[in-house]
Amino acid sequence: MNAENFKLAEKIVSPSYIQQASQAHKARENKIKHLLEQKKWPEEGWDDATIELLLNDLSLMDSNNFLGNCGVGEREARIASSLVAKRHYRFGHGIGRSGDIAAIQPKAAGSSLLNKVTNALMLDVLRIAGVQSAAACFVVPMATGMALVLSMLTLRQKRPHSKYVIWPRIDQKSCFKSIVTAGLQPVVIENKLEGDELRTDLEAVEAKIRELGPENVLCVMTTTSCFAPRVPDKLEEVADLCKRHNIPHLVNNAYGVQSSKCMHLIQQAARLGRIDVFVQSTDKNFLVPVGGAVIAGFDRKLIEEISKMYPGRASATPSMDVFITLLSLGATGYKKLLKERKTMYTYLHEQLTQCAGKHGETVLKTPHNPISIAMSLNTIQPEEATRLGSMLFTRFVSGTRVIAQGEIKELHGHTFHGFGAHSECYPGNYLTAAAAIGMTKDDVDLFIKRLDKVLETCTKRKSKDENVQNNSLDVGTKNEEQALLSAKDGQPSSNVDQDIQPT
Repeated sequence: MNAENFKLAEKIVSPSYIQQASQAHKARENKIKHLLEQKKWPEEGWDDATIELLLNDLSLMDSNNFLGNCGVGEREARIASSLVAKRHYRFGHGIGRSGDIAAIQPKAAGSSLLNKVTNALMLDVLRIAGVQSAAACFVVPMATGMALVLSMLTLRQKRPHSKYVIWPRIDQKSCFKSIVTAGLQPVVIENKLEGDELRTDLEAVEAKIRELGPENVLCVMTTTSCFAPRVPDKLEEVADLCKRHNIPHLVNNAYGVQSSKCMHLIQQAARLGRIDVFVQSTDKNFLVPVGGAVIAGFDRKLIEEISKMYPGRASATPSMDVFITLLSLGATGYKKLLKERKTMYTYLHEQLTQCAGKHGETVLKTPHNPISIAMSLNTIQPEEATRLGSMLFTRFVSGTRVIAQGEIKELHGHTFHGFGAHSECYPGNYLTAAAAIGMTKDDVDLFIKRLDKVLETCTKRKSKDENVQNNSLDVGTKNEEQALLSAKDGQPSSNVDQDIQPT
């Protein structure tokens, strides 16, 4: 409804009613106008009706929704199922053009506009979250691992003779496999144990740079968000190394946007040293379905080159999911979620500490990890620790990781000893839990309740096994005593083999 149509409506319905409706409609249109003018994240979240109004308007700007459109190409956004069409708000052309994911599509002006605005909003998000000097970013319809691959392939165009990626160990397969998938050679740097924490071995990183030659190193790939007792890499120090040796620095910031500490590390490292690209997941940070990542950096030209490395068009779904979510939450809503996450971290730490103490365990001291918490499992056997993880899962506890010593994993010719623990010889078994964005107090309470019961079950089983073992020892001792007495009396014991002759 435009102004002219509202005027016509006044001839059909009372003008005062129509004018009121027109004002309400104009208020929604003004929100959209402000968004397109400023390309900034709205402070307050939008209601669903306003978001749907914008999505419907945008989808009507795509040629597949034109009245009387005649499509004779091989890809005309034809959708067979009405359910699929509704799910995507009748968007069907995706984003980008052949050879450039950021390019404008002539027959999909609405999809192109949605993509451009989403990337602008995301840049605003990253700056608000703590990386104020970020210059550019884009949402890519791939999860974090493949986004890292795309970034490394772009760096390889600039350094064609470099083949090594120096990588402080983080036991997540996708990180290691991203290096291999990019056709590069991972150089694994073992972490240093400092107290309970596993931290970056800076001396080993620099020694490896000198050994391989800086010109042969494509990049150093560091990590922020990770499972305790691993903690974020020493980004500032690594950034300084990369700057001094003129080596690109790629940061895996998978679920670090939700942590002000992780974002501050990136900002400071970029200010004091060198960070070329940092990559983060959309689902882990923005509460949307899996399938997207955000590639960001401090050099607009480099980020554009990465976007052009993507071959062909791409799905618009991850961008649309992020677009809807950011408008729905608004900056205020997202900041509230971040604040609640910090509160839940403290609460989870307190409750886990109490539960651990009750069962003779401890919460590991990992103050440099702002999201993940680890609790020792030293009072139970390794095989029982593995069983504990299964017991939690069957009781509908998801997300915990139980790490028992000794696991060996072979990945693309590299053998990881102690896989899962980020270390060849971490001293002890443990489980982890993460205070991630969206966690509630009810989640924590239910987790602790179920963990407590599972630990009690493990303790009872251990006590039962020890009693059986002690009883067996007692029976054996009694048999030996009876045999000695019988031998002394010159009579063979009924509990001793008859071929044993008395002395």
